Amino acid sequence: MKTKSILIGAAFILVASLAVTGGVDAEEMTTEQINKGYEKATFAGGCFWCMEPPFDKLDGVISTTSGYTGGNEKNPTYQEVSAGKTGHTEAVQIVYDPGKVSYKKLLEVFWMQINPTTPDRQFVDVGSQYRPGIFYHDDKQRRLAEESKIEIAESGRFDGPIVTEITEAGAFWPAEDYHQDYYMKSPQRYKFYRFGSGRDRYLDKVWGEK
Repeated sequence: MKTKSILIGAAFILVASLAVTGGVDAEEMTTEQINKGYEKATFAGGCFWCMEPPFDKLDGVISTTSGYTGGNEKNPTYQEVSAGKTGHTEAVQIVYDPGKVSYKKLLEVFWMQINPTTPDRQFVDVGSQYRPGIFYHDDKQRRLAEESKIEIAESGRFDGPIVTEITEAGAFWPAEDYHQDYYMKSPQRYKFYRFGSGRDRYLDKVWGEK
């Protein structure tokens, strides 16, 4: 128990020590991506470092971008969002080829990364800035998201109600550069944080060891 507390405390110190400032711009798809028929999906599942890898593994995913959404403040910084001052939550925005990977598949992957029973928390990270959510970009995504939420609620895997929000997508603000692909840029620090967060122990308990 003492070791676990030390790990979690160290993880908080690590995240805080990495914070930098700097404005960012709202994310938009390129003309080339639009012409190719690519689409966007936006999900929040706690620490965005941990949400990029499972989507990057999927054939048909073109890119994943860590960022902030769900609030009203423009050009939010990591320091502001992590302090809970903006109304934003950490999220990932995915550009994908619907001819290779469906939105329904993205939803399946999303649900297998989170604890959908906690409204303002994901594992070690506490606050509305870590609330889980699905941010739909059109009516089809909304319908599929709502259907998937019902399926998860009826699956019997979870003890509490499913509180993950389903909200129309608004402005998405990419996070600072050092957050992007963090699991590849700083693999040891990422693994240390992820282990200390308790995310994998929870997911293995719910879904079985992968």
